[in-house]
Amino acid sequence: MQYTINVRGRLVDLSQPMVMGILNATPDSFYSGSRKQTEAEIADRANQIIAEGGRIIDVGAFSTRLGAEVVSVEEETARLKRALQIVHREQPDAIVSVDTYRPLVARRCVEEFGADIINDVSEGGLTGIVGQAIHEEGDMFETVARLGVPYILMSVQPTLEKMMLGFAEEVQRLHSLGAKDIILDPGYGFGKTLEQNYEIMKHSERLLEFGLPVLVGISRKSMIYKLLGGDPTTSLNGTTVLNTIALQKGASILRVHDVKEAVEATRLLQQF
Repeated sequence: MQYTINVRGRLVDLSQPMVMGILNATPDSFYSGSRKQTEAEIADRANQIIAEGGRIIDVGAFSTRLGAEVVSVEEETARLKRALQIVHREQPDAIVSVDTYRPLVARRCVEEFGADIINDVSEGGLTGIVGQAIHEEGDMFETVARLGVPYILMSVQPTLEKMMLGFAEEVQRLHSLGAKDIILDPGYGFGKTLEQNYEIMKHSERLLEFGLPVLVGISRKSMIYKLLGGDPTTSLNGTTVLNTIALQKGASILRVHDVKEAVEATRLLQQF
């Protein structure tokens, strides 16, 4: 499908799927290979994402995995400020998204630190860390609309039916506030059992009914290794298989740890 998003006045074409590379400026993200903390590590990762064909660098500073340590607003902001400065220095032309569910952090990242996209795993404030209620100052939907940047809206709903109903209401509210560029994320691994994850993926082409681009983030997640065995470090092959299925079902963006392999999957599928 033909999609474009407006990134700071530049129209970005999503008619061909693109890859978003994960850069976690955290000590405790679920996949140890994604943790980048020193200046050199952050710089190398930003350069690697672009060199391997990634178009978006997604920077996070607060792990939302089950059991993750709560990070203060001040600490998350400081981590993101530092990481974004390094990313912009190394890759000034890259599209940069910031992975946060806190409205105040999102605002500062866009207004002060140059982030282009807000990637919100809380479905606008329903939940933050897996299994914990969210209590944050500000309203993410109002923040996004005021900032005028693309917004990734991720569902924490357990079934496709509840997801579709939630998205319908949330997209309507976002549009009423003036938000324009909305990207839907079914939220694999968030609020869903193993079986529910696969049931949603089986019918995920229904999300295209909203006429909005879809982002899929299943990279090395437990829905792979809980089914096949192993752990995040052994889940690259399963990730590639599921990414390929997601592309066949209409995904416009793949959010991944392994950029090269995801880019290769998109290129191969373009031949069919």
